[in-house]
Amino acid sequence: MKLLTRIGGVTAAFLAGIAVGTTVPSAQAPPPEAQPTTQVYELRTYVAAEGKYDALLSRFRDHTMRIFEKHGMANIGYWTPQETPDSESLLIYLLAHPSRAAADASWEAFISDPEWQAVAEESQRDGRLVAGLEQVYLEPTDFSPMR
Repeated sequence: MKLLTRIGGVTAAFLAGIAVGTTVPSAQAPPPEAQPTTQVYELRTYVAAEGKYDALLSRFRDHTMRIFEKHGMANIGYWTPQETPDSESLLIYLLAHPSRAAADASWEAFISDPEWQAVAEESQRDGRLVAGLEQVYLEPTDFSPMR
């Protein structure tokens, strides 16, 4: 439970950083003609297994991001914390999906993709890369500049 608490705090701090770091073009409400979106964002935090952080980053850099795109997942951003010990073990990233149903379909296609299965098998030949995972689906508020 201690690990989940630590990850939850990191995720909360990360989300607060996004909110503080985002600039709003104007203080006005969105125009009435603005259509609501079904787009969802997926925030994921991975804890690398002991000694596997560089391998995890390499797998994302060299393979995973491209395979995500192949299956309709938009790579929004990838971050590593600046503070140790998290800077040596956490990978935080944000994906966008047209809808929650699309996210589910994309993940199903990704997991069953033979290319991904080969990459996963090869990259974990000497042991699992991920020791923990936190996943949160997000939708923009009605006042979010991302809406």
